[in-house]
Amino acid sequence: MTDYNAQARNVNALYLSVPDATRLILAKGVKHCIAAIVDNLRQDFMRWGDFDKSARVANHSRDGVIELMPISDDSLYSFKYVNGHPSNTKLGLSTVMAFGVLSHVDTGTPLLLSELTLTTAMRTAATSVFAAQMLARPDSRVMALIGNGAQSEFQALAFQHLIGIEEVRLFDVDPSATAKLADNLQGSGLKVTVCNSTAEAVKGSDIVTTVTADKNYATIVTPELVEPGMHINAVGGDCPGKTELHADILDRASVFVEFAPQSRIEGEIQQMPADFAVTELWEVLQGHQAGRRDAQEVTVFDSVGFALEDYSALRFMYQSALELGLGERIALIPTLADPKNLFGLLR
Repeated sequence: MTDYNAQARNVNALYLSVPDATRLILAKGVKHCIAAIVDNLRQDFMRWGDFDKSARVANHSRDGVIELMPISDDSLYSFKYVNGHPSNTKLGLSTVMAFGVLSHVDTGTPLLLSELTLTTAMRTAATSVFAAQMLARPDSRVMALIGNGAQSEFQALAFQHLIGIEEVRLFDVDPSATAKLADNLQGSGLKVTVCNSTAEAVKGSDIVTTVTADKNYATIVTPELVEPGMHINAVGGDCPGKTELHADILDRASVFVEFAPQSRIEGEIQQMPADFAVTELWEVLQGHQAGRRDAQEVTVFDSVGFALEDYSALRFMYQSALELGLGERIALIPTLADPKNLFGLLR
């Protein structure tokens, strides 16, 4: 276990750059990283009541959104800076870019400054699996993957290794994205089926994962496509004015969310009345509410991304970086001989 109190005495924060995070993930393996984050999620959601929680703060513009996602318990504070700009790919930039901080609560000392673009992809896949372990049928073997962009490989591999998915059925309105995903999954052991439409991909699937980027009220999946027993992992609808599922699907399914006050603003359930019934994942994990009730039930995980997931992921990255000796110490805050003499740095 990491001694956070001892680490807090080191004023120089650990900086985990993209190259170092890449080395960490390659050293551990993507499968192991996602599995370890799932373990952290389970630990942290089990103590849901220990956290000071709030919906993320979002600044919207014509082309996208920039968000801050804070959370803390009595030991650690974390936040993530993340954007979502679907048109960025036309500029050669990622749709989602992120970094984060992990700090010691007692002193406010920053322990870690880390890239979170790669890490967010892993933690989103980890959260999808975490929910599916409670909500999908145990015999699920086929997954439709609608939206084949930067997140899709992580989702496919996570569901293969941690749920038992054997076949992924792919569709994206951009054929080059599907070709990229199919190429990256070569050698994975997954059966990869390229489809010509959402309907073709969804037909016969046990799990449907939607992870599209366009910022609009979309109905990627419509009621007639949904079969008894399906689990729908709706990832892409993650800000106001952006959805992927027809509202009638939500009316007919059991809907599960991370943090209802945030999901009602940003998730699929923004389409529904304010009193629309949902269950938070922690309630299922702690046994207060049921997850999947029978093999015929349709379940929906309305995933928007919540700060506790980044907290869990940052804990993993910090512990792993220390273990592997990765990252560098940076003077993010001043070291002072006299803490009351800040101006002395300038003399």
